Amino acid sequence: MASTRNINNFGNYKLELRQYRQSENYTLYPNSQYGTAYNTKMPGDGVNPGQMPWNQLSNNAADIESFLFGINSTNLVTPAGPLRPELKTLDVANFFEKTHLIMPKSMTIDANQRPFPVPN
Repeated sequence: MASTRNINNFGNYKLELRQYRQSENYTLYPNSQYGTAYNTKMPGDGVNPGQMPWNQLSNNAADIESFLFGINSTNLVTPAGPLRPELKTLDVANFFEKTHLIMPKSMTIDANQRPFPVPN
């Protein structure tokens, strides 16, 4: 018996395929909320730290993570060499400029003055 529902039509197939492609583009777009920023910076004054992609802090992030987890540390046939991290230098993002701290002169307490009375 032939299918009587609309799920096997060519138009419905094209519609489903379009939905899959759009959701894939939404998820895998490099600058989406799941991807990386246009210009990655470290948080500075007035900025809360957010999500930092795994490959933005160093050029060999996978090697560093493998070293920290101890992967290939007990390989006696071909032991891993020493790890040389290739860290990136990122700029700092500040939302405002800090004002310079003005320190008062050294505090001197006069011996001839009484403290302010606190009522009970």
